[in-house]
Amino acid sequence: MRVLNIGSVNIDHVYRVDHFVRPGETLSSARYDTFAGGKGFNQSIALVRAGASTRHAGSVGRDGAWLLDRLAGEGIDISQITTVEAPTGHAIIQVVPSGENAIVLHRGANAAVTPEAVARALSSCSAGDFLLVQNETSSVAEAIRAGRKHGLKVVFNPAPMSPAVLDYPLQDVDLLILNETEAEGLTGERTPEAVRTVLQARLPGSAAVLTMGRDGAAYLDAAGILRHPGIAVQAADTTGAGDTFIGYFLAEMMRGGTPDQALAIGCRAAALCITRPGASDSIPSRAEVLAAM
Repeated sequence: MRVLNIGSVNIDHVYRVDHFVRPGETLSSARYDTFAGGKGFNQSIALVRAGASTRHAGSVGRDGAWLLDRLAGEGIDISQITTVEAPTGHAIIQVVPSGENAIVLHRGANAAVTPEAVARALSSCSAGDFLLVQNETSSVAEAIRAGRKHGLKVVFNPAPMSPAVLDYPLQDVDLLILNETEAEGLTGERTPEAVRTVLQARLPGSAAVLTMGRDGAAYLDAAGILRHPGIAVQAADTTGAGDTFIGYFLAEMMRGGTPDQALAIGCRAAALCITRPGASDSIPSRAEVLAAM
């Protein structure tokens, strides 16, 4: 069993600032760093570090060759990533002393993922494999629909949330992974109980995971709600925490773990992630996570 991640690949420009920039304000940063990033990239790194056999599909510009080297160096199959003339997607990230962040995203080459590229990537999969999709590339709806037709277990993380998500074929999604903002955009609700009620009415065949930051995470399905509390740590940078959780949660489910076990290891991995700067650079190894548990 393996996972195909059709996802974004970005260059993250990270600025350490005293506070988030206000309208009309020019603010000097205390530090500037460049990291490999993008939700798709981060989630592939988290998946493979958690022990899942991972293939990544997507697009980068010619300035993104070093990102492909990073993915391949982690043991990720990059045969379905194409290089296009558009610049690689990138993010401008402000990080304040509390570790919170604010992000401006430009899709760049991530918008060059075509339905044909999706079909090629899916042709290498077997029924029962997992398909992971986020909302930072083009052809998301096509990927969800085709994944279901191929018999894959479709997992969708609608980040960043947009009105277009409401028109996607969500009935073809087996598992939605949402933070509170995404849950509110999709259901109008933020609490596990209310989110579950709406989703069960609209998508009775789907399960969901709701991540709630310091309040932990919850697994929602027809049987009820499973919760795992947040883990208190000294945060250095929250960038990548949600992606780390997703990678570890899915890897545990692929390993045959229960949703309870997947929530526990996902929360622990995310807690370790935020004690370090960066996004993909901060994702812990499975050995580190197990030691912390």
